[in-house]
Amino acid sequence: MTPRAGDRARYDRATAHLDAPVAIVDLEAFDANAADLVRRAGGKPIRVASKSVRCRALLERALAREGFAGIMSFTLDESLWLARAGFEDVLLAYPSADRAGFGELARDPKPAAAVTVMVDDVAQLDLIDASRAGGTEEVRVCLELDTALSLLGGRIRIGARRSPLREPAELAELARSVVRRPGFRLVGIMAYEGHVAGVGDAVAGRPLRSRAIRLMQSAARRELAERRSAVVRAVRAVAPDLEFVNGGGTGSVQHTAAEEAVTEIAAGSGFFVPRLFDHYTSFSGRPAALFAQPVVRRPGVGVVTVLGGGYPASGVAGPDRLPVPYLPEGLRYDPQEGAGEVQTPLLGSPADDLRIGDKVWFRHAKAGELCERFESLHLVEGDRITATVPTYRGEGRTFL
Repeated sequence: MTPRAGDRARYDRATAHLDAPVAIVDLEAFDANAADLVRRAGGKPIRVASKSVRCRALLERALAREGFAGIMSFTLDESLWLARAGFEDVLLAYPSADRAGFGELARDPKPAAAVTVMVDDVAQLDLIDASRAGGTEEVRVCLELDTALSLLGGRIRIGARRSPLREPAELAELARSVVRRPGFRLVGIMAYEGHVAGVGDAVAGRPLRSRAIRLMQSAARRELAERRSAVVRAVRAVAPDLEFVNGGGTGSVQHTAAEEAVTEIAAGSGFFVPRLFDHYTSFSGRPAALFAQPVVRRPGVGVVTVLGGGYPASGVAGPDRLPVPYLPEGLRYDPQEGAGEVQTPLLGSPADDLRIGDKVWFRHAKAGELCERFESLHLVEGDRITATVPTYRGEGRTFL
């Protein structure tokens, strides 16, 4: 029996009493992935990216481990909810226009002490001030640095379009605006190098493309390390009491941790290891989060149909954004139908061994987006479910 076949047998036994669709997290794999993140971080604390987990119980499990500290959230509403639930260090990774949320933040000392908001423009400070509604609590602020690699005088850009702030002088200028402005406190800098952390450099069957990605990422790491160090020096000259400099992501943990200017690393997808994180030379993880769909039809030889399964991930639409049939090994989509809204035909010789009601296990392309489809996650240890915990959706929280 192959390791994957053994996993399938365990998951089928653990969920034999449950009808699919069903979602699980293999806790042994989750914990092993967490330990690997800590090893790669080399002693620097890891801030857990909640968008890649979207389950409070698993956020708590991660933060209970040595080497993890704080949460990186994705909306202000989520940040306030987590602060009310007792999480004491929440960094909002994206600017917000949630006026009601800013009003609550400015009025309530508990979330005001726990939540740090992201800005990259004076206009965002204006919006926060206009939303205070009489609230006098000091708002903790983090500045975001644009990490994109710029080539040929800016004619070529590689990296996500995030902050407009690239150069040390630009961040220092905004830092001065924050420091001079009553009601705000500058506490951090964030720089997420998604073109390094979130792009696999070992594309299956594409050796030339893989080499090109590795060359690009090597150049990007060198350029960013120099620029990030200069930015930190410039901002610390304005605000010497900065609490943190956050950087990295699952795919770049060890590289970013090696930078002296960085004080903490962000990671989230590395806990679940979805399919988009299969193609890295710098690390390999264990798939921890899976979902199962039931076989409902057998249209012919080498074909089964499962219920639903069309759960595409965000990003540029393409085959790599689809969940992948994982267990049993050897199943593939019908290219004429793909992953369907209500039914999904699957092709391959393993189909002939599947019966009506059997489970086919899938891996999502991304990590936390799976939790937008399920209200609960069944936590598997060995071949048993040891707990069932709600996702954000299961707690009635859909933040985006």
